[in-house]
Amino acid sequence: MNLIVKEANVNWEIRSPEVRVIDADGKQVGILAVKEAIRLAEEQGLDLVEVAPGASPPVCRVMNYGKYKYQQNKRSQEAKKHQTVIHVKEVKVRPRTEEHDYQFKLRHILRFLEEGNRVKVSLLFRGREIAHPEFGREMLARIQESVKEKAVVEQTPRMEGRIMVMILSPKG
Repeated sequence: MNLIVKEANVNWEIRSPEVRVIDADGKQVGILAVKEAIRLAEEQGLDLVEVAPGASPPVCRVMNYGKYKYQQNKRSQEAKKHQTVIHVKEVKVRPRTEEHDYQFKLRHILRFLEEGNRVKVSLLFRGREIAHPEFGREMLARIQESVKEKAVVEQTPRMEGRIMVMILSPKG
């Protein structure tokens, strides 16, 4: 798995005429011309790497560029390892969903919330059912009431064409 790490300018790729140089030990050398800074780095068998291109003048460090890239890659992999991905799971219901089906879908919603996922509850109106959106609101209010200990309503029920949508997030 190859992670993208922003490339830093190295040696002759540095465009600024003068740079602030930090040596391999972390001590400031001062502001030098780029040619002189590169010569200083090459004498030590290292590279001149631009670490803060936005500064005035840009800050460059004398270091082993290969090792620097390796450490940056490791750091980004470590950061990615500690991220948690939250998915949005969808449960579809109808205004006249029967009791058994309602309980079945409610169990799914609770399971998704316990796994730490957000849940999008979509209520589809077919045919003339659209004339009675209050049935849909009652169904979503019932779901909301049933999951209030485990979920927070992130988005209140709203109409999107013939579909009424509500988004739930896990508490805590």
